[in-house]
Amino acid sequence: MKRVLVTGATGNIGREVIHFLNELNQECEIIAAARDVESAKKEFLGYPSLSFEWFDFENRNSFASAFESIDTLFLLRPPHISEVEKYFQPLLLAAKESGIEEIVFLSVQGVEKSSIIPHNKIEALIRSYGFKYIFVRPGYFMQNLTTTLLAEIRKNHTITLPSGHAKFNWIDIGNIGEATAMLINSFPEYQNAGYDITGTENKDFYQVTYLMSKVIGTEICFNSINPLSFYFKKRNEGVQKGFALVMTMLHFLPRFQEEPEISENFEKLTGKSPTRLVDFIEREKIKMTPAQLDVS
Repeated sequence: MKRVLVTGATGNIGREVIHFLNELNQECEIIAAARDVESAKKEFLGYPSLSFEWFDFENRNSFASAFESIDTLFLLRPPHISEVEKYFQPLLLAAKESGIEEIVFLSVQGVEKSSIIPHNKIEALIRSYGFKYIFVRPGYFMQNLTTTLLAEIRKNHTITLPSGHAKFNWIDIGNIGEATAMLINSFPEYQNAGYDITGTENKDFYQVTYLMSKVIGTEICFNSINPLSFYFKKRNEGVQKGFALVMTMLHFLPRFQEEPEISENFEKLTGKSPTRLVDFIEREKIKMTPAQLDVS
C-alpha cells in the first residue's frame, strides 16, 4: 500500500489535500505530519483511517521517524520559513536517506520567473537531489482575504499592499487541494513537471475591493504603498522578518511581470470549474464583514 505523508496537515492547504485524498478512496495510507499530534488528531476526528506522525520543519530530530517507509511526500513551505538552505536542504537530504522517491511540492505560479523567492530555490533543490517530482503552482489564494489580510479588512475596511495595479490570478484553496490530490493519486502520469492551478479571473486589488464592497455592503478600500513602507509596516505589526520579506516580494514583483496565464489544469484534472471570486466572497462575507458592522 502506498504511503503518503502530508506536511502542514493542520494548515489550510494540508487539510484540503487530506480531505480530497480521503475522498478518492484510493489504496493508500495517508499520514498527517504535525508538530502537535494530539491536537491534530482532534482536528481530524472524522478521518478514522488517518495516521499521524510528529514532524517539525524546524526540528531535524523529527525527520527520520516521520519519513520512515514513506513513498510520496507532500511538501509545502511554512510562511515564516524563508531560509531554504537552513531548513529545506537537511529536510530533503533526510527524505533521500529515508528512501522517499516522490515529492509533490506546493510552489507558486510564476516561480520560474522569480529566482529570488524561496519556492524557486526549493524546486531547484528537489531536482538536484534526483527526486521524482510534481510542482503544484497555484495562483493567489482567495483565502488570503480571510487569513493574512483579514484583520485589516475587519478593523479598517482596507487592504494595504505594495502591488499597485498588478493583477493576480485568484484560486480557492479547496480547488488547489482537490487538484493536488488528483496529481498525487496519479503520480506516474504527471511526474517531473510543474502544473499551474488557477482560477478563471485575473484581478488587481482595486477590482477585488470593489467587488468585496458590493457583496459585503460596505466600502472596502485598497491602499497601494511602496515596498519598503510595507515591509516595515509588517515588521511593526510583529510579523517575522522572513515572512514580511516574502509577503513584500510576492505582492511587489507582479507589478513588473506579465499578467498571470489562466490554466485549464484544474478542469482537466477534476472535470469541474474552479470557484469564482464573487462566490467565494459571498460564501465568506460574514467572516470578512468589518467588526463594527457585525450583527449580534
